[in-house]
Order: sequence, then C-alpha cells, then structure tokens
Amino acid sequence: MKQPSPFRLARTARAAALVLAGATAATVFAQASDADQPRAKDDGVRIGTIVITGQGDKLGAGQMLKEDATKARSTVTRAATEKDRATGNTFQAMSLLPGVNTFSHDATGLFGGTISVRGFTADQMGVTINGVPVNDSGSYSVFPQEYADQENLCTQSVAQGNPDVESPHIGATGGAINIISCDPEDKRRVRFAQTLGGLKLSRTFVRVDSGRFAGDMAKVFASFSHSEADKWKGLGKAKRDHIDAAFSLDPTPDAHVVGSVLYNKAVNHNFLAPTLAQLATGGYYVDFTPVFPGHVKGTNGTADKDTAASPAYYGLTMNPFENAIVSVSGSLRLAEATYLKVQPYYWYGYGTGGTQQRALSETAFLNTSTGKTGAGVDLNGDGDTLDTVVVANSSVTRTQRPGVTAELSHVLGNNQLKFGLWYERAQHRQTGPAVAVDANGNPTDVWLRDGQLVGPTGKPFESRDWLTVSPAYQAYVADTISVMDNAGVIQLGLRAPTITRKFTNTPSEAGGASLVGYTFQKDYSDVLPQVGTRFTIAKEHQVFANIGKNFRAPPNFAFAPTNNNITIVGGVPVLTGNVKAETSIATDVGYRYQSSLMTLSATAFYVAFKDRQSNALDPATLKSIYTNAGDTKKQGLEFEIGSPTFAGFTAYGSVTLQKETVKDNLTVTDGKGGSVTLATSGKQFTLTPNTMVGTSVQYAAGPLYVRVKVKYTGKQYATLMNDEQVPAYTTGDLDAGYKFPDFGILKSPLIRANISNIGNAKYRNPNSNSQLTTQAVGARAADVVSYYLGAPRLFSLTFSGDF
Repeated sequence: MKQPSPFRLARTARAAALVLAGATAATVFAQASDADQPRAKDDGVRIGTIVITGQGDKLGAGQMLKEDATKARSTVTRAATEKDRATGNTFQAMSLLPGVNTFSHDATGLFGGTISVRGFTADQMGVTINGVPVNDSGSYSVFPQEYADQENLCTQSVAQGNPDVESPHIGATGGAINIISCDPEDKRRVRFAQTLGGLKLSRTFVRVDSGRFAGDMAKVFASFSHSEADKWKGLGKAKRDHIDAAFSLDPTPDAHVVGSVLYNKAVNHNFLAPTLAQLATGGYYVDFTPVFPGHVKGTNGTADKDTAASPAYYGLTMNPFENAIVSVSGSLRLAEATYLKVQPYYWYGYGTGGTQQRALSETAFLNTSTGKTGAGVDLNGDGDTLDTVVVANSSVTRTQRPGVTAELSHVLGNNQLKFGLWYERAQHRQTGPAVAVDANGNPTDVWLRDGQLVGPTGKPFESRDWLTVSPAYQAYVADTISVMDNAGVIQLGLRAPTITRKFTNTPSEAGGASLVGYTFQKDYSDVLPQVGTRFTIAKEHQVFANIGKNFRAPPNFAFAPTNNNITIVGGVPVLTGNVKAETSIATDVGYRYQSSLMTLSATAFYVAFKDRQSNALDPATLKSIYTNAGDTKKQGLEFEIGSPTFAGFTAYGSVTLQKETVKDNLTVTDGKGGSVTLATSGKQFTLTPNTMVGTSVQYAAGPLYVRVKVKYTGKQYATLMNDEQVPAYTTGDLDAGYKFPDFGILKSPLIRANISNIGNAKYRNPNSNSQLTTQAVGARAADVVSYYLGAPRLFSLTFSGDF
C-alpha cells in the first residue's frame, strides 16, 4: 500500500500555520530594539549550558531565543513558563518546540509524562539539569516531574540533533535536553504562591532569597513546595514535596562559584493504560479496580486462593520515589585567556513503581540449599503453606551516582580551545521485595522497605536481585575557530566516551536463569567526531550546518536474566546475545533570519541510525534477545518563528515535518520455538508523528496578559508494522493573569488563571514503541497495544506575591 507523504500538511496544520502567519505579519510595523531581544550565550560557569542575554519576554512570547549555534537548538524561557500552571514539568514546558512530541499523564504535570524528539524517545536523549546528567543510569529513563519547580528555572533547551561535545552522556543517540536553574536574586525577597483548581489541586510554594551579602560577594535562595491533586480518572492522587536551594559566590573578579540542591519526594497512584478493547467496553475513564476484593479466610489443610482484582486494585498501583541532585560549579581564570571549570555532583534516587498487586504462592520462596524455589512460608497464618495470597511486590531501585566534569579553555588568536574530562561511578541496586497487604488492600509500606516478607532461612523474598556498577568517563577536545572577521565560525570537536557495565545477578525467586548467580562485565567505547559551522552571509541572515556521530551503550537490563540474553549451559550462565552499542549520525543544515522585526529558523535534518537496540531474534539460538534489530533513517524539516511585541501582541510558532523509515525486516520468535519474519522494511517508526504545529499568541497591556497556546499532533503509528494508527489531535490552553498594585508590605500581587485542554479533546498516545503488529503472523500471536489517554479540561487559579 502506498504510504502518504509526510510533507503534506493536514487541514488543521495548515489552518494553524495561517493563524501564525497572520499573527506575525504585523511585526513589520513593530518598533523594537534588537539588543533587548533574548539571545543564547554559553554559560561562563556551568559546563555545556547556556544563559540568556536580553529579555526573554521580548521575543516569541518567551518561547524562543536568537541563536548563534552551529546546530539546531530551541529554548523556552522563564518569561513563558512563569505563565504556565505552577505544577507543570519540563516536558509540558517544551511541548511547542519544533521536533518535540510530548504527552502528559494529567494536566497538572505531577504524574509525569513522555517525550520524543525527531522520533527519539527520552531514553535515547541526554538530559541534564545544571549540567548534571539525570537519565537513569541503568535504563536511561527520564522522569520530568522530579527535578525542579518551574518558578526556579530560567531556560529549558533541546538540541534536536547532536549533543554538545562536552555533554556528559553515554546514552544519547538522539540529541540533548538541558535544564538550567535561575541564580538567587540580587535583592532580598520572600515569595509566596498558592494554587487551587479542579481535581482538588492544591499547591503551596514559598521561596526566600537572601539578596547579596558578604560585601556583595554571595547570595542564596531556598524554596519549598507541597502539591496534591486527584487523578482525572479512577481513584488515587499525587502528593509531592519539593525543595530547591542554590547559592552564588564571587570571591574574586576572576572566580565564580554556583551550586544547587534539588530534592524531591513524591507518592503517586498510576493511571491504567487501556487497550482499545478496554476502551470499547469500559469507556474513556476506565481505570484500575476501585475496591479491594479482600483476603480469603485461611483454613488449615485447604489450598485457599485470594482473588486478584483485574485490572489491579488501585491501592496497589503506586509510584513512590525520592531523589536528590547536588552540584557545585566553579570557574577560575588562570591567565589572561585561560579558564578552568570544575563541576562535581552527586545524584541519589530510591523508589518503586508500576503495579504492586501480586498473587504469591506460599511455596514460591527460594530454597537456598537447593538453589530452587519451593520453600514454604505461611503468609495468611492458617498453619499450612498451600495457599496463594495477594501481597505487594514490585521492582525497587536505589541509585548512588557521584561524578565530576573538568574543563580547561584557552583563547589563542582566532581559536577557542577546550579540553575536558568527565567521570562518574553509578551504583544501581535493583531488587523486588514483597510486603503484606491488610484486609483493606493497604500494603505494610508503600516504599517496600519495612516489613519485607522473608523465606524460611530469613532471606527476603526478591522478584529480582541485581547490582549494576557503571563507571563511565569521557575525554573531549573542541576548537571554535572564528573566520572572516568574525562573520563565521567553524567548530571541530571530538569526544571519546567509555563505560563499563558490571552486572551481578544474585539468585532470586524470579525463576529460570534468575536462580543462578553470575556477574558479567563488558566495556563499551567509541570516538565521536562532530563538525559544525555558522556563517553570517548578510546582515540578519545566517546559515549553519552540523554533522556528528552519537553513541548509546546498552542499558543494564540487557544483561538481566529476564531478557533472554542469558542461557544456562551446564549450570553455567552464558551471555548468548550480541549486545552492541547503538550509534547514529545526525546532520542539520539550516537558515536563520534575525532582526528586530522577526526571528526565523529553518532546519533540514537527516539521521542515519545503526545497530538499534531492540528485542529481536538471534537466528543461531532462536531466542528473542536484546540486540541489533536493524537500521533506520530519519529525515524532516523544522521551522520556528517568533515576533517581538507590537501593540501588546507577541507570537510564536513551530512546524515539524518528519518521517522515520525502517530499513530492514525484523525476525522474531513465534513463542513456540520457531521464528517469523515481519515485513517492516519501509514502514514508519512508532511515536513519530508526520506533522506537528505549535503556536502561542500573547497579548499584554499594563497589568494584564492573556495567552493562547495550540498544538496539533499529526497521525502516528502504534506498531512497527503500521497496522494500528493513532489519530491526529489538537489541544489548546488559555492562560491569563493580572498584577495588582502593591499593598502595604505585599509587593507585586498577581493572580493568574490556567485552563488546559480548553476544547476538552479526547486523544491517545501509545505507551510503548516496542509493539510489532496487531495481526497474528504464522504461529506468533498478535500484540496488544495499550494507550495513555489525554486528560480532560482543567482550570486552576494561582495567587502570588512578594514580601
């Protein structure tokens, strides 16, 4: 069947583009200073980050900066995010940027969400906050609701193609996201904000700034927020406590130090991701079971069996997590044109998630003498070990991750040279404990720390027991060469990341290969060149180009006994899978127009993806293993436009046209010892909408502002065989605020309203990009796709003021 062209705008997309063109056409009459408009500039202290010069609200409703980078990069500023709902997260803030496809589990942002950029998912991108890598050290996952309060962030940027040479990542084949906190205020201030809204939304925020002290050398701030909201469907809620703190110190004119502490503790209930069949029978608001069936009364000598609710009982679908990020960044001038930057950091995380409900056999415990399951424990107290009892069990992860980056830079004539080193050692402990559940369905401890069930020998029950130690390091060198009297630059860069995956499996109750203890250690490294250039071809006109190679080492679970990479041969575990790193070569070619009247960026991109990590069949063993599942290619166009303020109006818009094509057919197991080949060659990859359009139009007059944001997301596919299509959808948000005059000690009192999904659109996104086909092929059964559903309209009010 002929595939439709991705470069054919849908009717809705064309309409959105026309609205944007109309909004920005008036800029030809605008009177604005180019110097006032915001521009991206390399951060002089933090490594691999940017700061803003100019004023963020002077261009594109705060959604855009003027850029001089040699690659595509888009940034949303504080001027835009301070008008968003206060509970929002980074993925929501970036939703209008070109190439970005985001989805939030709810409108508040407290439940998290997903993101893909040019079809690359979050676990294929490098994400940093204040220069610290925050991708999960094992799986590379990203959890946007954990990192910071939006009030404390200045910029949130995405490099859609290649990460910077100094990026501290070993898992980024698809660009980078950089989040930067604002420094403390120069003047002493106390800020208070209270948010109330639908779904029992409540948030209290307090921030205290010291102002400059110690002879104006130092300043600090600390903030605390508490947020709660109910789920929009089913029972359950989110509760989040968050602390941000930062300092800035200028001990001498040649030395500058900044640091931050970001702490988060949250307990959320999860949303059910239904299948199309569940949607058809249960409706749009179908969710987890609201009532716990209870426990069967135990009878000695009888094999009693608890009823496990289906879907699971909502009280046993919890996501508690606690994490902290501590970093210090220092810059010291060693000589007239020589600087040293050093940034140590520490990342800590502990939590669990998913579905805890488990019907556990009383004889499912490990017999440490025989190395097999079958040891019995009386879980319900009826005097036998014949029963099956519902308990709370899920995967727990505890991560400790210290690291440091150091960079020496020197200006030599027209050359700006950088030499850097990055090192970290991540210890990733993953277990699967279980605790009892009372008659009302409440687990003994939602964190699964206290009251763990133990076997006859005193060993805790574990549905997994893994330890991954991942020391990683990277050396890099870069040269930025100024040419043609500073009309152009040429950037040459080279980085060489290396990581060691040392994976240890301790025998656990998971069965199969999990019953055998083993340790595998494997090193991954590559040399990654990057070349970029940017030229000013005439006043206000730039062209740029960038090409680079990127690298992603396999996640730690590629070595897990549950991933079919491990085969027990003669009682000895053998790594039978060819677990390779994946690589990509990304190319950006673009044009920028930057004047006081309008800023425009247009980028054409092409990405060649090799050795994509995926579950596929090894023909030699007929096992489904984590290995190379073939090559893909991505190509597309991205447009971004922003206007200054004219008669109170400012506007922003982006358009993305893209296509990702699978180059090879995929061979997979059929579940019965054989294999089937799927005709995936030429198919489009999942989670890659062909068309996306984002617009923001803002009007401000004195103390009043009103803003409308619209996002169109084109059709996409839920399966690699393209046999289940996800319909296109459009969402819109309305934000407004009014600043009142000062009143006594209350300064800058502001009330703002936020309405999400104002049209109450219903839409869905696949919860995974790994489903292959909804059709049975040979002896292989069909896959069933589950979906995240779009949250309905939500209204909230926030009052804030300074003291």
